[in-house]
Amino acid sequence: MSLVRAKKHLGQHFLTDKKIAAKIVNGLVHTDQYKQVLEVGPGMGILSDLLLERADLETFMIDIDVESYHFLKEKYPQLGDRLINGDFLALDLSSIFKEKYAIIGNFPYNISSQILFKILENRGQVVEMVGMFQKEVAERCASKEGTKDYGILSVLIQAYYNIEYLFTVKPGTFNPPPKVNSGVIRLSRNEVETLPCDEKLFWRTVKAGFNQRRKTLRNALSGVVPKEKMDDHIFFDKRAEQLSVAQFIELTQHLTQLSQ
Repeated sequence: MSLVRAKKHLGQHFLTDKKIAAKIVNGLVHTDQYKQVLEVGPGMGILSDLLLERADLETFMIDIDVESYHFLKEKYPQLGDRLINGDFLALDLSSIFKEKYAIIGNFPYNISSQILFKILENRGQVVEMVGMFQKEVAERCASKEGTKDYGILSVLIQAYYNIEYLFTVKPGTFNPPPKVNSGVIRLSRNEVETLPCDEKLFWRTVKAGFNQRRKTLRNALSGVVPKEKMDDHIFFDKRAEQLSVAQFIELTQHLTQLSQ
């Protein structure tokens, strides 16, 4: 088998350190809740080797790179149709998985946010995710209110998942090495099936608040609720980064009352 060439336009940086690969795969700890795992962007299979050794998991893989797909097809003939050549972001996950499952991967940095939003869209079935991202993105996801890294992804992820920053990975463990450090995080689905508020309005409020994060929420949310309808609620005089997930839920409930 000829080795796969890393392609810049796909954001490919192949992990070469088997010890780090083992730490990532061992990050899947909630396997009492699922039996299937989807690896996104397996490349040449450094994580895949370890996943396929696990008797407690049925492994699926998806890679958009045709060269990687053919390499993996030859390497793992036992996968059959569990190896998919396609775009994870365009994949209808519910057509493949009928039960709960996990997602794992060394994710391309250029589509990090889209991958996380895709996981959020499928939060009813994705009970765990262990993934490697650019360190800044990983830290942003795990950050708390009152910090400069706290943003849209922080709030939306933490509304539905418990998040742990597991460890940092240096550039020298990849081929080709990226120009930045990487961070591995674990998302574990929390007990919240649905938020105690209008979820569409919650998402809209969070996005509007952080899209103009230097403004107070009274100004940032004027496109969500007209200013003349806003009252003297204390949250309107705060900025988005000052509100916790629970406070964003409370604010959404209040906005619903104001809109009635």
